[in-house]
Amino acid sequence: MKQAVTYGSSAAIDTSATPPAPVAAAPAIREPLHAPVAHLVRGGVIEGIHYGSVVVLAADGGVELQIGDIEAAFYPRSALKPVQAVAMLRAGLPLDGELLSLAAASHSGEERHLAGTRRILELAGLTEDDLLNVPDLPYHPVVRESWIREGRLPSRLAQNCSGKHAAMLYTAKLNGWSLDDYLDPKHPLQQAIAEIVEDLTGQAVAAVTVDGCGAPLFSVSLHGLARAAARITTAEAGTPERLVADAMREHAEMASGSGRDVAALMRAVPGLLTKDGFEGVQVAALPDGRAAAVKIADGADRARVPVTAAALARAGVDPATLEEFAGAPLLGGGEVVGHIRPARAL
Repeated sequence: MKQAVTYGSSAAIDTSATPPAPVAAAPAIREPLHAPVAHLVRGGVIEGIHYGSVVVLAADGGVELQIGDIEAAFYPRSALKPVQAVAMLRAGLPLDGELLSLAAASHSGEERHLAGTRRILELAGLTEDDLLNVPDLPYHPVVRESWIREGRLPSRLAQNCSGKHAAMLYTAKLNGWSLDDYLDPKHPLQQAIAEIVEDLTGQAVAAVTVDGCGAPLFSVSLHGLARAAARITTAEAGTPERLVADAMREHAEMASGSGRDVAALMRAVPGLLTKDGFEGVQVAALPDGRAAAVKIADGADRARVPVTAAALARAGVDPATLEEFAGAPLLGGGEVVGHIRPARAL
């Protein structure tokens, strides 16, 4: 694991990044007009329907496909982490490679994730005690079960957002900002992040709340989230955006974990950057600016994966490379009796 440049006690905001684009008004806060995006088919009969919204962008940024409500305000959850990582780099965070990928991660709590988070804290001259995220057991089910068998307690280090929180602390430390309130939405760090969220999504933040880990969470539209991902993957080499994209693509398992679908998807599709989030959110973008964003209304992961794969196919990705992401089969009596199928609109 390596860090980029060693800074002194403070770091200036990066002014070499792409100039801010015009920011549109905040998306409307309303009940989203979701539409069917996936069918649960058992024995040839539609047993259930997952509603949601999907947007696919062409390389020029135009909307290639929209299903449901892509302009309503929603919370991207952890799918916004690449944007948060860009903001921290612009504020002087000197990480790259594995550690930068971890800074944008929803990790599984494997030993490499814990070791990486410790390393970020060490570089900042801090410890696990400085983290303010919520203690938790590892996200990976096998690792979690091992912790429980060993009688290990939840910890801030094992919680899936610890890499992001360590990076936030490091960024605050470099800039001389206070550390004990780094999660306050009014903190200079969070204000800097909010500014970059608006810059990359191209729209004002509609609302701010608290994410599961305790960090501020900014509400944008699904369309805005897709725009942000496209801007990150199309950025010039050496920019904060491109550094984040390269780190996450090269170290996909550090940004997620062993056996995670997002890492497998980045391995399967050359140049793809993708990030998932709780409550059925996923965003993905290719190096030429084609992008897709998905929100499953009921938060179901079983629909998120096949719908994302179908959206990428609509974006022009070879369907053959997406076959393994078509969705888990439905079993009846131990036999395959059905499947989850993207809605016909996809």
